[in-house]
Amino acid sequence: MKEISIVFMLAGMSSRFGGRAKAFADVGPNGENLLEYSLNQALKAGFRKIIFIVSPKTEKLFVDYYGNSYKGVPIVYALQEYDEETRDRPWGTNDALCSARDLIEGPFVICNGDDIYGENAFKELYDHLQSSEEDATIGYKLGKVLSDAGSVNRGIFETKDGYIKTVTETLGITREKMSEMGLNDDDLCSMNLFGLQKGTLDLLYDKLIHFKLTHADDRNIECYLPHELNSLIAEGKIKMRLYETDDLWIGVTVPEDEQIVRGILAKL
Repeated sequence: MKEISIVFMLAGMSSRFGGRAKAFADVGPNGENLLEYSLNQALKAGFRKIIFIVSPKTEKLFVDYYGNSYKGVPIVYALQEYDEETRDRPWGTNDALCSARDLIEGPFVICNGDDIYGENAFKELYDHLQSSEEDATIGYKLGKVLSDAGSVNRGIFETKDGYIKTVTETLGITREKMSEMGLNDDDLCSMNLFGLQKGTLDLLYDKLIHFKLTHADDRNIECYLPHELNSLIAEGKIKMRLYETDDLWIGVTVPEDEQIVRGILAKL
């Protein structure tokens, strides 16, 4: 059995969430915060190492609350930092992942730390990585991951024979505008949940170094993980299997969402 790590991106403090870390939103029926609920789902799949990617602003919050283990599974911390003299913000999600590069020794699953993905989604990726040397991701039906509070951005998958051909980042999607944008409820999209091989991480790191050199004078541009994975697929350097899921994805955007999510989870 391979040891497969689960990696949570937890470096952000959301301005729309009152400047708090959304992962601590109180949503579970048994008093679990959002991250605990997601961890419980993930650990049922079999992960035996947890990696938290944090920032200088969030590190103490998570270390104080979780320490070095959760339900007997070790937690290690990666720190995503940036030079505030040359940058106004971190370098993006690919930079976040690459900040954990020295802690990742084999296959891993990377995801947002403030989303709930579903037990089956984690299990699909865990089982895939146990038996395959290819990368994989989960596709959620677009109609199930839109917001009633406003527009969203989603990476829309184009597939062939069960593999990803492209991921197209599509901005400003609403239920009302879907048809005019050429989209429908059954289109599969990314919610930033990927099962990756260690070799893919090395390729992503090379992409990041090139990106930083190319954009050294830009204080705000970010290197996004889905975009760089899309580039590796287009270049023929990786193959990524797509697994469709009917699992419920749940995200929290504003403080009012806590109550809504709590009600949804109470009924599951």
